[in-house]
Amino acid sequence: MSLLIDVHAHLDHAMLINNIAEIIKRAENAGLKHVLTNGINPETNRMCLQLSKKYEIVVCAMGVYPKNSLKKEVESGEYPSNFADYRTDEEIDFIRKNRHDITAIGEIGLDFVHGKNDQQINDFKKMIALAEELRKPIIVHSRKAEQKCIEALESSSLKKVIMHCFSGKKALVKRITDNGWFLTVPTIVVRSQQFQDIAKNIPITQLFCETDSPYLSPYKGESNEPAYVLESYKKIAQLKQIELVEVINNIYMNWQRMFE
Repeated sequence: MSLLIDVHAHLDHAMLINNIAEIIKRAENAGLKHVLTNGINPETNRMCLQLSKKYEIVVCAMGVYPKNSLKKEVESGEYPSNFADYRTDEEIDFIRKNRHDITAIGEIGLDFVHGKNDQQINDFKKMIALAEELRKPIIVHSRKAEQKCIEALESSSLKKVIMHCFSGKKALVKRITDNGWFLTVPTIVVRSQQFQDIAKNIPITQLFCETDSPYLSPYKGESNEPAYVLESYKKIAQLKQIELVEVINNIYMNWQRMFE
């Protein structure tokens, strides 16, 4: 039975979208049941929604990614897209209108790589409030802003929280698990000690696997894609010294508790 989950991908990305039919076919052949594709702005939110309606294994999350960080990533070529500013409240209205077609609110969060930003904080609080209103799980980005993200989430009523690619200190990892939230094991775990520590030490009942496609590939020099999520599952099995099928079944049960 196909029960693999990729809880975080960017299928709208220019490196994937032009070959999306083949990428989805490879994911199906690899045993994926769900690929959760995450929007980050109006353009990608709409693309993710369309993909979820076209492909059975694709489910949609919509979010508002930190705007100034996205602008920097577009300018550097890290995220090939056209950056256009927009009104967060208008995008929240769009997400609200499409709430029955989305599985989660994401990708949202804070990114202080280029310094603390008040607009980011305000937008993040608005997205938390939207998730509370719609009763949806959230998928959180927290680069160089891990503690601030956790504090904002602790001030909310949200229980269904996934900290995506969390790179904070061990004390903050413990705080996340104590709150009953989830952490992800990205495919780059095959060569990342930090993610290996998370995979080994966090209860399997609080883990998901992700690719962050097309980023964080387990294969150096290759673009990542959902089919590769199996590498995360295999590494968890190795580190926890349990059977692969046990990892697959446990993470699928996590999906059912979180999203169904």
